[in-house]
Amino acid sequence: MGTDPSPDPWEVARRWPVEQRVEIQSPDGSVWTGRVMPLHHLTGDRVLLLKLDSGYNVGLRIDPGTRFRLLPAEPRDERTGEPVARGPTPPPSGPAVALLTTGGTIASRVDYATGGVRPVRTAAEIMAFYPKLEQDGPVRIVPVVDRLSENITPDDWVRIAHEVVRAFGDGARGVVVAHGTDTLGYTAAALGFLLVDLPGPVVLVGAQRSPDRPSSDGPENLAAAVSVARRAPLGEVVVLMHADLSAHRFALHRGTRVRKMHSTRRDAFQSRNLPPLGYWTEGTLDLSGPVRPPRPGPPRVDGTLDAGAGGLLWFYPGLSAERAAAACAGLRGVIFAGTGLGHVAEIHLPWIRTAIAQGVVVGMTTQCLEGRVDPYVYATGRDLVGAGVLFLEDLLPETAYVKLLWALGQSRDPDEVRRLLATDRCGDLDGRRRPEGAR
Repeated sequence: MGTDPSPDPWEVARRWPVEQRVEIQSPDGSVWTGRVMPLHHLTGDRVLLLKLDSGYNVGLRIDPGTRFRLLPAEPRDERTGEPVARGPTPPPSGPAVALLTTGGTIASRVDYATGGVRPVRTAAEIMAFYPKLEQDGPVRIVPVVDRLSENITPDDWVRIAHEVVRAFGDGARGVVVAHGTDTLGYTAAALGFLLVDLPGPVVLVGAQRSPDRPSSDGPENLAAAVSVARRAPLGEVVVLMHADLSAHRFALHRGTRVRKMHSTRRDAFQSRNLPPLGYWTEGTLDLSGPVRPPRPGPPRVDGTLDAGAGGLLWFYPGLSAERAAAACAGLRGVIFAGTGLGHVAEIHLPWIRTAIAQGVVVGMTTQCLEGRVDPYVYATGRDLVGAGVLFLEDLLPETAYVKLLWALGQSRDPDEVRRLLATDRCGDLDGRRRPEGAR
C-alpha cells in the first residue's frame, strides 16, 4: 500500500477524476475498493464518495493517516461490480428477440459525472449495460420513445403497437417492451386491445429499483423477459415482473388483468380476478393458466385510439353532480370507477341520464381490487342500469378506460361502442363468476 506524499491526503483525493478506481485504507485499518463518484453540495467535509465493487455507495472521511493507491480501470458489471470478460465473443445465434425501449427506470443508469440517473439510449450502451442479454440468442434494440412512464400518452401506445408489428415482420421470435412501471399496466392493456394475430409473445417489463442500488431488479427482469419472449408458446401481451421477494421467480400476467399494487416492492405487479398465466423460474417456464397460443399471422394493429373522446372518472363522497358533469363535457364515453358493486351517489343520476340520451357511453367498474360489479343487488345499481349505464363485469378501471378509447376509435355509433366494450377481446372478459375467495 503506497503512502500519499502530501501532508494532507484529502488535498490529493478531492482532485481524483470521477470513475478513478482506488483502494483506500483508513487509519483504523479498514480497506475500501471502488470508483470515485462526484462530490456535491451535500457531501460532508473531507468526505470522498466511493462506488464500491459490491455496488453500494459509501462516504469515506479522508483524515491524515489515510493511505491509498490508484488502480487501473477495468470494465465491470454496472450492478454487481464483477469484472466483465475482455476480448471478442462469438456472435449470438438462434431466433432473435426485439427489445423496444420506451424509457423508465429499467432503461436508465447512474451518470457518475453528475451523480444523477440518466436514460440509456443507444443499442451499444444498452448491450454494455446488460452484457448477458444475448447469452441465449440475438437481441435487436429498437428505441421507440424516451420518457418517464407518467409522460407516456395514448398516441405512444399506438406507436409502440406499430413497432411491435414491424419487429415481428423483421423476423423476431418475440418482442420485449421495456417500460416504466407507473403506467405499465395501461400500456399493456392498450397493446392487448390493439394487437391481433400475434405469432409470438409481447412481454412488457420494468424495474422497481433504480440502477444505483445493489438491489436493482432491472437486469434480472430484462433477462427473464427476453428468455420468455424467445421461448414461450404465447400469442398475447403479458407483463413479466418478480412473483415474490426471491430473486429468480417471475410471474407472467395477462396484459389486461394486471395492476401495480405497491410503489417500491419488486413483486408490486399482481394479476387481478385471474391467476397469473404462469411463472418463469431459473430457466423453467410453467404455463398454468389459459393462455392464448401463437397465431399464424401476420400480426397487425387493429384500429386506433380516440384519446380525446374518452375519460375515467373516480367517484368519491362529496363529488358534486356539477363537477362530474363538467369533467365529462365534450366526451363520447366515460368510465366510472364506482364503489363496491358499482355505485355512485344518486345525485348523479340526472346528468348521467342526460349524457346517455345525448349519445355518451357510460361504463361502470369498481374501485375494489377484486371482484366484479353487479347492478342487481341494491336499488342504486338498478337505477343506474335503468339510466343506461353499462356494467363492465370485472374489468379494472384502467383497463376499461383503455378499452373505451379503443372502442371509440373503432366506431362513432354509441350502440357499437357499448357492444365492443361488453365483448371479450383478449381475455379481458371471461363471463365466468367465480366462488367467493377464488382468483
